Amino acid sequence: MSTFTQLIRQEANEIWEANFNHPFVQGIAKGTLSLESFKYYILQDSYYLSHFARIQAIGASRAEDLSITAKMAAHAQGTYQAELSLHESFMGQLGVTKEDLKSFEPAPTAYAYTSHLYRVAASGSLGEIIAAILPCYWIYHEIGELLKNAAPETPVYQEWIAAYGSDWFTELVNEQINLLDALAEKASDYEKEKMKQHFLISCHYELQFWEMAFTLEGWSTNQLKSIAK
Repeated sequence: MSTFTQLIRQEANEIWEANFNHPFVQGIAKGTLSLESFKYYILQDSYYLSHFARIQAIGASRAEDLSITAKMAAHAQGTYQAELSLHESFMGQLGVTKEDLKSFEPAPTAYAYTSHLYRVAASGSLGEIIAAILPCYWIYHEIGELLKNAAPETPVYQEWIAAYGSDWFTELVNEQINLLDALAEKASDYEKEKMKQHFLISCHYELQFWEMAFTLEGWSTNQLKSIAK
């Protein structure tokens, strides 16, 4: 019998597989992606992860089991210490300046994705929160596994692949998958349907995130300034 995560993963299969074939991801694997696009991605992803860690912390506060609270809090800390520190290293290699950081504005997709997560966190259960953040873990893990044998000449691309194909990251992903399955076993059909919908929406945004970076997405009018950071 299939687990809950296997079922929702299968339902998301078409958009899930599209992540692997997106020219941004393929460009990293082949080393052909422009550094301009990757720099843009790193800045947007750092913005995303700063909010992702907050969502993880909210999830920790929703857990009824103290051991789960501790694990979710550790995930939030890990996002800050491991992934954001990695991004800081990338920024140094990519020549990101203080001026770049000062003038940064989140792109529409990055802003919408984080808004989706906050909407789920505002009123959702722990299961709903885990379902909404799981695609970020799981898709990156599968991309890391898929690109393990890729050999782009660009060092920053090699480091990016190594990070998401690491044993450390695999352990984090499996922990979240197992947690969602355990929560789904106790959830009502109504809650499981909401969990599935949150998961599918986040899968959509994961794919759009690559497109956002590949096209250097911007706001459609110059009047939209100083979006909340």
